[in-house]
Amino acid sequence: MAGSVTAAVGKVAETEPRWYQRPATFVLLGGAALWAWAGHALWVSTETAPIAGPQLEASRYFSSSFLERSATYGRFLEIESLLGMATLLVVLALYARHGHRLMRESAAGRIGTGMLLGMLGFGVVWLAEVPFGLVALWWQRRYDVSHQGYVPWLINSFLGLGTTFLFVCLALLVTMGLAGVMRRWWWAAAAPVLVAIGLAFTLVSPYLIPSTSPLRSPQLVADARALEREKGLSGTRLEVQDVHRFTTAPNAEAAGFGPSSTVVLWDTLLDGRFNRSEVRAVLGHELSHLAHHDPLKGLGWEALFLIPAWGLIALLTRRRGGMARPEAVPIALLVLVALQLLTTPFFNAVSRRQEAAADWGALVATREPAAARSLERKLAITSLSEPDPSGFSSFLFDNHPTAMERIAMTYAWEERSANGQQNLGSSHLP
Repeated sequence: MAGSVTAAVGKVAETEPRWYQRPATFVLLGGAALWAWAGHALWVSTETAPIAGPQLEASRYFSSSFLERSATYGRFLEIESLLGMATLLVVLALYARHGHRLMRESAAGRIGTGMLLGMLGFGVVWLAEVPFGLVALWWQRRYDVSHQGYVPWLINSFLGLGTTFLFVCLALLVTMGLAGVMRRWWWAAAAPVLVAIGLAFTLVSPYLIPSTSPLRSPQLVADARALEREKGLSGTRLEVQDVHRFTTAPNAEAAGFGPSSTVVLWDTLLDGRFNRSEVRAVLGHELSHLAHHDPLKGLGWEALFLIPAWGLIALLTRRRGGMARPEAVPIALLVLVALQLLTTPFFNAVSRRQEAAADWGALVATREPAAARSLERKLAITSLSEPDPSGFSSFLFDNHPTAMERIAMTYAWEERSANGQQNLGSSHLP
């Protein structure tokens, strides 16, 4: 009898396909190959700019007192940031371990309770980050980079939680809804849905930027329209954001795509410290981002991050019943934030590549390397950013090329221009 049972079990085992014979394995392998191809295509779509110009000494462009002051300023913020990250992970780990107990007090249903745990989790995250944010503000005020008050900063930070809660609830509605139907394979469907939501947000995001008004300088508007034609663009919205009440640092950004394509200049760029040629270089840089479709590429990189991230979350939340169950939400928050922190250096590298390409595109469009050099020097001084930080510091924290790399690029452009290669890199770099 025992022998017949053993034989039957063996026969069943022989008919059961091995893992590499299952259809799901081929689907996963095909998906992994497609994911790798998409990542490679995104990476090469922004060809690197020749930033490796001549080796320059920072002391040629910045005083020794500034180099020392900027290094001290930046080092403190980097250490404070690392401590903040460590604290954040500890807090989320404790919440992942004990947060599910809070669901006993909820009568909001499965998805409603999951949303509640998600909002509580990010509320805890906010409380953990507040002390570090206040310390960073104190340091910025001490070095005259910011003059925002502590109470207004705290109020604005708290009000920002509303937007975070909205996205958390929307993401959990999608993931928990799909997990309730698809169980283990919910993550394969959730990523495309969330990317579609992200696409919609990217389209409308320029209209959500606060305290903006149209650029009113006729000279700068004319410069921007000329640069648009150089880049093959048209109809870009030109906005100015009022930030001088909070900071002295200058900045700008490109946002949106298609009809919502927008360049936003901080009003600290237009307060007289930067001349017209320098602001024109900023416009050329931001319009290059739009010409290179960088807002959409950023969404593509986020999609590539989300697919394996959701897959890992699906795997690690099984002990709590998977993402169909609200008690899995605290674990999902920990995994998602930990993955974001771990992949930050990679996303910084992607951003540096895109920023370098936009710098080169601005040089090609404006043909004013001296203005670009002056701009980079002033940007570093007014923002008190270290012009030539260590490689390790740049790897961890910098999402832009260093000031010295950007200055060196202007000399590389001049050399190519002198050799009759002015048109290289207008949309893609050589």
